[in-house]
Amino acid sequence: MAATPVPVERHRQHLSTFSDAELVPLAKMGEEPAIRAIIQRHNQRLFRTARAVIRSDWEAEEIVQAAYVKAFTNLATFRGEAELSTWLTRITLNEALGRVRSRKNTTGLEEIDMQTTSPGGEVLQFPSSLSATDPETELSRSQARHFLEHAVDDLPDDFRAVFVLRDVEGMSTDETASYLGIKPETAKTRLHRARKMMRQSIEKQLSGAFSALFPFDGARCAAMADRVIVTLRQTP
Repeated sequence: MAATPVPVERHRQHLSTFSDAELVPLAKMGEEPAIRAIIQRHNQRLFRTARAVIRSDWEAEEIVQAAYVKAFTNLATFRGEAELSTWLTRITLNEALGRVRSRKNTTGLEEIDMQTTSPGGEVLQFPSSLSATDPETELSRSQARHFLEHAVDDLPDDFRAVFVLRDVEGMSTDETASYLGIKPETAKTRLHRARKMMRQSIEKQLSGAFSALFPFDGARCAAMADRVIVTLRQTP
């Protein structure tokens, strides 16, 4: 009796339940649904990581796409000694930092230190929930999110990267320091100063959530997977 083909959409939904460790061997064999599942799972973190270094949505997307292509064409070198998310994040950071280095030097920390010595109070805290109860509330929170994104963009490069990885992505201090190639003490110092600078630029009555900053989902997420797969098909 011939086997009944599994619909593509059902196959994709099934793969979405796989762990990264289960998806990687399939991706190594060129299974496009597995590649797509990996991309859609990690798009948010990689986009935020690139966006923390490059203050441009479209350029961050370019970096993430380049990082995926590099990762999947070199997937045979991935031995699973680190988490796949860690490996992909490192590649994305290298792509983003390489682009920055090719353009210009970052702001000197000495100059930044001079600008952040003014006294300040406690760090402004933001709620973590964005569950909308009505259109008016959703609009208000959407406006707050955009306000926060602009405030993050205004942070100096070195501080912004630490702030996004720690407070937006929720990484530990050691993880953040490892990704950026700095000491944990340096990461702590930069995070403290970034929070103070954010506090100075945000009114206390604003509410929002870091978990919703720089969204990268829906059609935008699917389009990234499409572009990466097309590029991989054209790669020898």
